[in-house]
Amino acid sequence: MNSRYINLFRFLFVCGDLVALSLVHIWLILNFKGVPTDNDRPYGLLFLVGNMGWLISAYGVGLYAEDSHSDVYHFIKKTIKAFIIFVICILIFVFLYHYPYSRLFILINFSGFFFFLMLTRILMIGVFYSLNKSNQVSKRIVIVGYNDVAKRFAERFSVTRRNFRVDGYFEDPDLISELTKLPIIGNIDECVDYAISHNIHEIYSTISPEKNIRIYEMAKQAEKSLIRFKFIPDFKLYVNRETYVEYQDNFPILSLRPEPLEDLVNSAKKRFFDIIFSLLVIVLILSWLIPILALLIKISSRGDIFFKQVRSGKNNVQFTCYKLRTMTKNSEANTKQVTQNDSRITPLGRFFRKTNLDELPQFVNVLLGNMSVIGPRPHMLAHTNMYSKALQNT
Repeated sequence: MNSRYINLFRFLFVCGDLVALSLVHIWLILNFKGVPTDNDRPYGLLFLVGNMGWLISAYGVGLYAEDSHSDVYHFIKKTIKAFIIFVICILIFVFLYHYPYSRLFILINFSGFFFFLMLTRILMIGVFYSLNKSNQVSKRIVIVGYNDVAKRFAERFSVTRRNFRVDGYFEDPDLISELTKLPIIGNIDECVDYAISHNIHEIYSTISPEKNIRIYEMAKQAEKSLIRFKFIPDFKLYVNRETYVEYQDNFPILSLRPEPLEDLVNSAKKRFFDIIFSLLVIVLILSWLIPILALLIKISSRGDIFFKQVRSGKNNVQFTCYKLRTMTKNSEANTKQVTQNDSRITPLGRFFRKTNLDELPQFVNVLLGNMSVIGPRPHMLAHTNMYSKALQNT
């Protein structure tokens, strides 16, 4: 399935799930007798929290990830996992909000939404089954050349293009030194004749024309016979390591590592998740937990409640990172890293560090955009300068 249709498929599922959740909730508000007519604001808030909770749960388990829909049963399993997390989130909100929501209302809400989720997934199984049944190997392909690129392509092609069948490879016998999963049909020169006589729809060449001048003539002959001839470039010819390809208009660009966040859509999705998740943590957890922890810090030792330190963020932009104070006040806080039995750490601070409670205020940094829920941990400035000098000397 091509990426455009995958994105459309994911978008429709996201919208469909949110519409279903919203319709179930709105229908209950309008028809359920337990909802007060003079003050339905708490139920409206539950509606908003429900939608945000589902998005966080679904994206948290990777329900709408690109590879989730290739295996329907795996997709259903992720759906159930996301639903369980969603239920837990809603129940936590109900517990913390202290409003006497109707238990029957919440139960029917959960049941109705779960019924729709399972219905859409069952329909999805039916559609996949009928498509697979109607498209049983409608097209056939062969691959010119037997190498690492050809093997990876054949394995991936068999998964993503189910109505295609890879007949095998064409390669000179003296270049083959191992057993192959797919058959070696013949020599490279025999490829086009085989394709014409066996109703092959597409030929993929992993051998560049610069390495074998016969490939040019084969491509012309195949196109004259209405057989598509396509090239699979091996970018290791240019860079001798794993590479990633992206396109700027029609120009292929090679990079040594994937950078999905360079895409504006991916960056917006990640930022949206960070804002929603950090807001929920701040409102539902930190709003009552931080005052308790602050009181314990004040009782156990002298000094500020929060420890503020300038750190290096994205593009080396400096920002103030917030933590709960775990050490006594000292002049080396911004230069000396904490060691295992550091005497500067207070007894309460040792517990905070062991349980990571001291990191909780950093959700404020996430909300401000200085950090991300999922991402690298920023260094203090002294370490940034030290690592920078070390890299410059290598």
